[in-house]
Amino acid sequence: MAQEVKNKAKKGQLINIDIDSFHEGRNYSSYWLLGSHCIVENRKRGVRFTTWAPNASEIYVVGDFCEFKPINEFKMEKVNEKGLWSIFILGLREGAKYKYYIVNKNNERGIYKADPYAKLSEIRPNTASIVKSECKFKWMDKKWINKRGKTNLFKEPINIYEMHLGSWKTNNGEFLTYKELSDKLPEYLNEMGYTHVEFMPLVEHPLDASWGYQGTGYYSVTSRYGDSEGLKQLINVLHRNGIGVILDWVPGHFCKDEHGLYHFDGTPTYEYQEEWKSENKGWGTANFDLGRPEVKSFLISNALFWLREFHIDGLRVDAVSNMLYLNYGRGEGEWKTNKFGGDGCLEGISFIKELNKVIFNEFKNILMIAEESTSWPSVCKPIEDGGLGFNFKWNMGWMNDTLKYVEVDPIYRKHNHNKMTFSMMYNYSENFILPISHDEVVHGKKSLVDKMWGDYWNKFAGLRLYLAYMMGHPGKKLTFMGYEFAQFIEWREYEELEWELIDKFEMHKLTQNYCKFLNNFYKENKALWELDYDNTGFEWIDADNSNQSIFSFIRKGNDIKDTLVFICNFTPVVYYDFRVGVPYNAKYKEIFNSDNKEFGGSNQLNEEIIESEDISYHNRKYSISLKIPPMAAIILSISDLNEDINLLVNKEIILENKYKS
Repeated sequence: MAQEVKNKAKKGQLINIDIDSFHEGRNYSSYWLLGSHCIVENRKRGVRFTTWAPNASEIYVVGDFCEFKPINEFKMEKVNEKGLWSIFILGLREGAKYKYYIVNKNNERGIYKADPYAKLSEIRPNTASIVKSECKFKWMDKKWINKRGKTNLFKEPINIYEMHLGSWKTNNGEFLTYKELSDKLPEYLNEMGYTHVEFMPLVEHPLDASWGYQGTGYYSVTSRYGDSEGLKQLINVLHRNGIGVILDWVPGHFCKDEHGLYHFDGTPTYEYQEEWKSENKGWGTANFDLGRPEVKSFLISNALFWLREFHIDGLRVDAVSNMLYLNYGRGEGEWKTNKFGGDGCLEGISFIKELNKVIFNEFKNILMIAEESTSWPSVCKPIEDGGLGFNFKWNMGWMNDTLKYVEVDPIYRKHNHNKMTFSMMYNYSENFILPISHDEVVHGKKSLVDKMWGDYWNKFAGLRLYLAYMMGHPGKKLTFMGYEFAQFIEWREYEELEWELIDKFEMHKLTQNYCKFLNNFYKENKALWELDYDNTGFEWIDADNSNQSIFSFIRKGNDIKDTLVFICNFTPVVYYDFRVGVPYNAKYKEIFNSDNKEFGGSNQLNEEIIESEDISYHNRKYSISLKIPPMAAIILSISDLNEDINLLVNKEIILENKYKS
């Protein structure tokens, strides 16, 4: 029965069970019910149009087949008193351009609206929806999907390359298509050593400068780069190359352009009824009414649409704080408390939990990532344990603190030392991703390399050091395109990245080589990701050396032999015979040094094997003496253990159990 209903719904048929669940907020496939669908009715081909507009008195389908004029032949029928309207137009075919002409019950003037459920739209500045038939795309990523289903995301390397498709590369100033990107992007990501790519929003949106965060067509793949088949091809090729795909998704607010969702039937429809709650002054947008059942059906279906139809591996949910708090972005007197007297948006909280519950019921191993900028508790805890149900959260605190630190003159860094260590105080409260996103390299914030203190050499050295420190810190990683070759100007959505720097200036090429090496080093070393969310995977050696601004710590995997020792020097001073406590009586080998001349450094290396000494230091029985390069990070591996490994394992188990008890 369920399969029969699903098949009928796919044909755009109006089935009572689908209609009822839509109005109850439980139709999680509402895109098969609403929108335009090429179908056969009574043995005749045509298109069925269905939309939701509860306060409309009349609705017409208008398009290039009637010069976009409302005529009685294409007047929609009201299906029920809850605002569902529908019509079957005989003989209409795929490719027809259309809109809804909606007359509000309190206003004789009609407004032209794009279809909220359209699968294709005209490229801006045009705004009509386009009839799109269901495409039987041939996916060839079964191996990837099977592997994804068996993967423990928390114990795997995740290094995400965030990108804006329109400005990564262009073709003589024109956008690359999805198909053209499928020939270039997977190879680049593989070569550079990334595990995932995150696309900024790909919903249809009228303004390029909104970067996709102010959408009008939530089911319509933006036509800037092609159509849905092109995007599927790109994702297919990425999967076949072992690259996961994450999509930036914006369920909190939408743009107020007249042809979009705003006042869809002439009154607040998809947005809140109360103006103070609907208006998002900070972004000039409207907030979705997350408590309205039909809006819940629209949004949760949309999340599943991307996961089901495009094989997306995860969603980065934008601006979660805007959905959680009634006072988000509002001053005193501009908001009202909830029924309990608090500032939590109760329907927003409920929506988020339902969203995550529904998604994880259908997809067991999807990344649901919260971009949540406050200390709201238990974002990544299961719903049954009082959490919101996400499995990852961006660590905005780590990002803000560390970026402030690297801008400070090293002379004064000792007064800001805790900005680099504080994150470990709360690190295990959530499953964090460390993000250096697009938001950090725009609006006068400067590019990542230009944030670094100092002259030309120190900026590049500081960038290499910062990235190595980031790789050593527990948590999965995300960085925004352009950082990997140290682009000096801020990101601009209207032009491609400055790839020519790589060929013109040696330091940019060396930086790209460095990032390639570092990314692959990360993937190859289990200690950097196997115990990211287990407090036994990280130990400070010395978190308190503020005078010299040197941080030393240990990263561990399940196998002692995978242990790595990090020493990070955030000053341009070389230290000789520098003593560091180490975890084991062993021989240590420098396997990574960001000061290597191959990366543009001064080549202050430790080329010999370093043997531990029976000298207590940093509250450890053994220590080593070595050279510390300037503005650089070094990583040591265990070359040869001088202790019985079984005894060491037993000691660690005893200590771990003692710590947990």
